[in-house]
Amino acid sequence: MAESRFSVKVIPTLRKDLLLASLKRGERLDGRGLHDYRSIKLQYNIVSKAEGSALAQLGSTKVVAGLKTVLSAPFPDAPDQGVLIVNAELTPLASPLFEPGPPGEEDIELARIVDRGIRSAPAIDFGKLSIMPGSKVWGLFIDIYPLDYDGNLVDAAGLAAMAALLSGKIPKAVVEDNKVVVLEEKENVPVLNKVVFVTIAKVGEYLLVDPSLEEELLADARITFSFTERGEICAIQKMGAGSFSVKEILEAQELAEKASKHLFQVLSQIV
Repeated sequence: MAESRFSVKVIPTLRKDLLLASLKRGERLDGRGLHDYRSIKLQYNIVSKAEGSALAQLGSTKVVAGLKTVLSAPFPDAPDQGVLIVNAELTPLASPLFEPGPPGEEDIELARIVDRGIRSAPAIDFGKLSIMPGSKVWGLFIDIYPLDYDGNLVDAAGLAAMAALLSGKIPKAVVEDNKVVVLEEKENVPVLNKVVFVTIAKVGEYLLVDPSLEEELLADARITFSFTERGEICAIQKMGAGSFSVKEILEAQELAEKASKHLFQVLSQIV
């Protein structure tokens, strides 16, 4: 198992008591209702050197995602399918809680959650990324970089990654004399389905949508649902040491599906 680079910050019990008292009144410490997202901002095509890029902001949490396309060899078990690789890097630039060094558990977990949601939807028509089956396909590389961390990196990273794909362009390629020729003309990334990620935190008996950093640190556990626009669940990831009852999971699923509609509205600005 990769060594964790995330410095755990202890929140005093008094602060948790204050949060629980606020939740009992139906309000969070930042004034939101229990099931509300923070303000969401989404910008795309922000990195000129990338084939697609986006900056997603949930409250003070900011994450940028960039897309690069590279001619690649297909995976042996999918010779006529394109390749997707998602990487995430948590650096001290985003938060003093992140430590410098090689990728740790949190970097890998964030990348895998986003990768699994995109792949399972499926968000991409991988067959259309094939150029010479068994030899050359387009590889899509999504790099995720948090800029400011104030809780809920997963939802912000998923939103940025999906926006980078929706705004992304791939060079057209043709086969001439058994060789791949890349043209200057570009076409859209073959997106099949949009996917969003909604994280629910459990604090005591309460379920919170879009946890802030303080709420994450006070939470017993978190669970992330990935949804398509049709309301289909394509991936689930549980995080934290605590547990959810079956009733809580079903309630969290219902809350997450309702919240996902707001994220899809945000994504709809990308044409």
